[in-house]
Amino acid sequence: MYDYDLLVLGSGPSGQKAAIAAAKLGRRVGLVERRDMLGGVCINTGTVPSKTLREAVLYLTGLSQRDLYGSSYRVKDEITVSDLAARTQHVINRQTDVIRHQLARNRVAIITGTGRFADAHSVWIDGDSGRESRITFDKAIIAAGTRPARPDSVDFDDRTIVDSDGVINLQTVPRSMVVVGAGVIGMEYASMFAALGTKVTVVERRERMLDFCDEEVIESLKYHLRDLSVTFRFGEEVASVEKHQTAALCVLKSGKKIVADTVMYSAGRQGQTDGLDLAAAGLSADRRGRIEVDANYRTAVENIYAVGDVIGFPALASTSMEQGRLAAQHACGEPERPMHELQPIGIYTIPEISFVGKTEEELTDSATPFEVGIARYRELARGQIVGDSYGMLKLLVSPQDRRLLGVHVFGTGATEIVHIGQTVMGCGGTVDYLIDTVFNYPTLAEAYKVAALDAANKIRNITRLDR
Repeated sequence: MYDYDLLVLGSGPSGQKAAIAAAKLGRRVGLVERRDMLGGVCINTGTVPSKTLREAVLYLTGLSQRDLYGSSYRVKDEITVSDLAARTQHVINRQTDVIRHQLARNRVAIITGTGRFADAHSVWIDGDSGRESRITFDKAIIAAGTRPARPDSVDFDDRTIVDSDGVINLQTVPRSMVVVGAGVIGMEYASMFAALGTKVTVVERRERMLDFCDEEVIESLKYHLRDLSVTFRFGEEVASVEKHQTAALCVLKSGKKIVADTVMYSAGRQGQTDGLDLAAAGLSADRRGRIEVDANYRTAVENIYAVGDVIGFPALASTSMEQGRLAAQHACGEPERPMHELQPIGIYTIPEISFVGKTEEELTDSATPFEVGIARYRELARGQIVGDSYGMLKLLVSPQDRRLLGVHVFGTGATEIVHIGQTVMGCGGTVDYLIDTVFNYPTLAEAYKVAALDAANKIRNITRLDR
């Protein structure tokens, strides 16, 4: 007889959904989490705080209203860290309460502390009391998440030199900042601080940023960030960072030197598996702390599963939730359908980006014919109403069977309206469905009809000449 049928290590999106799914199937479930970290990195230092910070920045700076009220428009002239932190902490507290209530309602036992494996069926729990207790389980799900990777050569002090966790705890809004790494997290924070008036320099060793996105969309993002005085240094690497009393000196391998109040490293993520004593359970992790799993999220040890960021790509809160649910169902012997292959990507830069399906580059490389349909927000009444003159929606359409091959959105509400295209694609719909559908007016979703008509007209012109 085990203490729990299922023990979940970590309460982030994947851990929560795994615990609740198993509890709904009638299993005795325990969830291990550190004190004051319920909800994991997602709620406390990652996704939710950063997206809340973004909303606070957009509101307080009045940035999204400047097309309507002029380039000098601001809701608040002097924006302080406390202005930003107040909204962030409010949302964190509310979300933590929601999660705690959901777990309690489903009778999931919250075990406060950190866990490490004793063997494949038990863990030692350190509850900060100085003594460890042993808990046994039939099956376990590792949902330990990740932390920002910190290069050994960098002397982080959480004030002048910070990572993506530390940047939300800065005491003041820096006048200048160097962002090392032009990945998703780096570009999100670069755009937020640029909107606040910080002079941002982005250093990236690759020749372009966000290279998995549509190239036209990325060029649009670069244009808008340059308009916010962001400087890009592509093909460059940081050799060293020297801390001085009032600022930091960033030295690039090319010899360039950049002075900044703050340097933020966005050098990827590291799995939080080093404290789990995986070897005691017969498991191991790679050098980035990631655990290998099969199609059902089961590790090399039959009764132990792993889900979320700790298993690597795509490492999104949205996909992690599904992984947790599916792993719990499999662990409980419950039949489940696999996750749909169409998974949207959302990037919360300013302006935001979202897409689902293929890019033009991928279709060209695979010699797949396609036609492009574009709608620009400035042509939509809703675009004018919300003050977005730069947004766009792009549809990639197969000229043979008129199916949607990809949907790419840039601008206000991108991460919301992308799901319309995702649904049409998932149901095998064609561009004709979007043409024949009535959309509410005025809405940004109406962009689908405009883009669909654009693509259909281009296909018609080609077909007419081919006859």
